[in-house]
Amino acid sequence: MNVELAQDARATIGEGPVWDDRTERLHWVDIPAGLVHRYSPVDGTDPVIDIGQPVGSLGLGAQGGLVLAVRDGFAMIPAGHDRATRLIAVEADVPNSRMNDGRCDPGGRFWAGTMDRDHAAQAGSLYRLEGLGGSLVVQSMLPGLTVSNGIDWSANGSLMYYIDSATQRIDRFDFDVDSGTIANRRMFVDIPERDGLPDGLVVDAEGAVWVALFGRGTVRCYTSQGEISMEITVPVSLVTSVAFGGPGLTDLYVTTARHRLDPSQQRAQPHAGSLFVCRPGAVGRLPRRFSWI
Repeated sequence: MNVELAQDARATIGEGPVWDDRTERLHWVDIPAGLVHRYSPVDGTDPVIDIGQPVGSLGLGAQGGLVLAVRDGFAMIPAGHDRATRLIAVEADVPNSRMNDGRCDPGGRFWAGTMDRDHAAQAGSLYRLEGLGGSLVVQSMLPGLTVSNGIDWSANGSLMYYIDSATQRIDRFDFDVDSGTIANRRMFVDIPERDGLPDGLVVDAEGAVWVALFGRGTVRCYTSQGEISMEITVPVSLVTSVAFGGPGLTDLYVTTARHRLDPSQQRAQPHAGSLFVCRPGAVGRLPRRFSWI
């Protein structure tokens, strides 16, 4: 598999890639730097928005804005603007908490989880943000998490896939699109520690699950039955997340990090933290959008 360097960004922790089919740009974040990147594969430009605080993930808005999971909770960037506005606080009384990975569900809600910055066990929760009756409402949907990470839904919306990285698993829930509720948590796949830490994930058009294995330098694809069907080697070890994009949604973008590499490892992996792309023969899905903006 030919993995190409798409953008030599060298982010501290690149994460949360989302393809915007309207603008033909890949949105992704550098978490500790508080930056939202908007990469264009057409001309190579990458305008950046400085959020002013760590940003764990983002979602696209139905009207063209962005919803963000930031250190202090949820925020948004309205369409046509380049500054974030705080919407609603999350865990404001927990000073060592920050928000991490997130994604929009098939019903137009945005989900994102929290984690302790020192990775304290079971200190985080998974939250759901939605618009109800003209206002925004946030609710804790899954407590007792350590590193809330990858999340996505099946094509028909009946299943939610989710990773708490500390468990070394991808779990699967039954999902009710109308109510936005989850039930019947069970293990989808168990990933041995020697294979890397499960991080971000995405579900393709055929229902296969693609997961970034942090520390291993690989992206692995599981069939909907939980069988390994492909493994892609990325030329840096700290792979963080994946997203399909580009014409026909056939390009697989991979974000990476460099924050845990020592000086000798950074010299050996000069493009760590950059954005990579490959074409594995699979097709992605158009992104779900947050209904509020």
